[in-house]
Amino acid sequence: MDIRIRHPEDPAPVTGETLRGDDWYGRDLTGLTYTACDFYDTDWTETTGSGARFDRCTFSGVRFNVSHLTATAFTHCEFRRCSFFDARLDQCKAVGSTFDDCSFRLLKVTGGDWSFTSFPRADLRKAVLDGVRMREADLRGARLDEAEVTGTDLSGALLAGVSLTGADLRGSDLSALDAHTLDRTALAGARIDPAQAVGIAVAIGFEVA
Repeated sequence: MDIRIRHPEDPAPVTGETLRGDDWYGRDLTGLTYTACDFYDTDWTETTGSGARFDRCTFSGVRFNVSHLTATAFTHCEFRRCSFFDARLDQCKAVGSTFDDCSFRLLKVTGGDWSFTSFPRADLRKAVLDGVRMREADLRGARLDEAEVTGTDLSGALLAGVSLTGADLRGSDLSALDAHTLDRTALAGARIDPAQAVGIAVAIGFEVA
């Protein structure tokens, strides 16, 4: 059971509110709790903080540019046309969240649980996903060219049509990757470690002596 002790100085939780065009530039989000709230065209550029919680919220046109958030939870949220330019998310949680038509240029995610997330046709080129738990994430049609997807748990992920050209995949769980269904050009130049190479060889029918 996830129990959090609320201290008197913690901000009061907010439920069911709609915020439009608010300026949160550089704001410290530490301790904020928002449930079932809608954020439209809000500027979160250079926001910081840790321990904030956003559950079942909708973010539309929100700018997370150059934000640096730690141990922040975005559970079962919807992100539409949001910008994550040069954002850093360390040990954050995004279980069950969806990302539609968002921009991820220079995004860096380290650790945390992003299982059951959905990135339909997302452009994640050159993004960094290091040590992230992404079990059963939907990455169908996503572009991860030249991305660093290292030490990441992609077990059960949906990877049909994903592009991994030049990606660094070392240390990641690639058991959900079906080499039979991927265009060879989608894997050109991708880097894997010896253990991954053996696993892929076995999966496509080779006997490794």
